[in-house]
Amino acid sequence: MAEQPSGGIDVARTTAHMRTRHKQEASRLQQAVDRLTAIVGWPGFVALLGLTVVGWIAINLIVARLGFEPVDPPPFGWLEAVAAIGALLIAALILTTQRREDQLADYRSQLILELSISNDQKIAKIIELLEESRRDNPEIANRVDKQAAAMATPSDTEAVLDAIKELRDDVV
Repeated sequence: MAEQPSGGIDVARTTAHMRTRHKQEASRLQQAVDRLTAIVGWPGFVALLGLTVVGWIAINLIVARLGFEPVDPPPFGWLEAVAAIGALLIAALILTTQRREDQLADYRSQLILELSISNDQKIAKIIELLEESRRDNPEIANRVDKQAAAMATPSDTEAVLDAIKELRDDVV
């Protein structure tokens, strides 16, 4: 991948480095949570969970039919308790993982925003320099180019932010 002209920063490497650093900064507990969330998110986990529930019910019904005392007779109160606790833990795992992924998304958004603002300023400067060169060149007829003059001015980021906020307020 080619180096970017602005200070030799390679954006792809920067974002990869950002993800790597984000992963390395995770505590052991967070790494464990990420691994558990990955297991819970695995499609085979759903099948395994379903088989476990069906097996639990089947074993308890078979034991009852054979005349023995089942560990968890219908309506399967222990199964309900385990399912409720499991659901609570899975919800907490997902929320914890999502919160951490949101942090990475925030870093990525900030990087994109700063690069966009920087590029806007660079483009405006290039247009300004081209217009100046055109005006200084005696072989080119001097004329007023309102569009080029407008493009030579960097975006007013505060005004853009205010407009975004207004639009969001109108939608909500």
